[in-house]
Amino acid sequence: MTQTRTAPTDHPAADPAAPPSMGATRCPHCTDGLGKPRPAKPGSLRERIHGKPGLVLPFRIAVFAAGLLLVLLGVALTALPGPLTIPPVLLGLWVWSSEFEWAARFFAVFKRKAQDAWQHAKQHPVSSAAVTVGGLAAAGVAFWAVGHFELVDGTKTALGL
Repeated sequence: MTQTRTAPTDHPAADPAAPPSMGATRCPHCTDGLGKPRPAKPGSLRERIHGKPGLVLPFRIAVFAAGLLLVLLGVALTALPGPLTIPPVLLGLWVWSSEFEWAARFFAVFKRKAQDAWQHAKQHPVSSAAVTVGGLAAAGVAFWAVGHFELVDGTKTALGL
């Protein structure tokens, strides 16, 4: 006995009159794994790109990669004290929020927290400046020590590389 699978009649893909999807081509409510795209403003670059099905996925991947690069830069900057990590992460979330609905919601929360941190820094300028300058000085000393004591070459030699 063989079983045949049929699409349920209540599934949106079963309706041939359903509008075309901005995400995956399987069905209108499916996405390409990156989440639902944000609505495009009429006449914008995004609307023109989303009007050409062959460009949608590469564009969404490029937006995701650019946002990821900025977020990773912000995460890498967490080694330095002070508010240096906030701008690249905020910029990365902004890039993502231009295309992805999930990022727009996350961006709103992060933006509010970043504004709160900025207000705190403005209310306490001396301590904020001291932490930032101290962090930059510590980073400078660390870079100087790595170069002066040849720590990279010493580590490579110790590991046998």
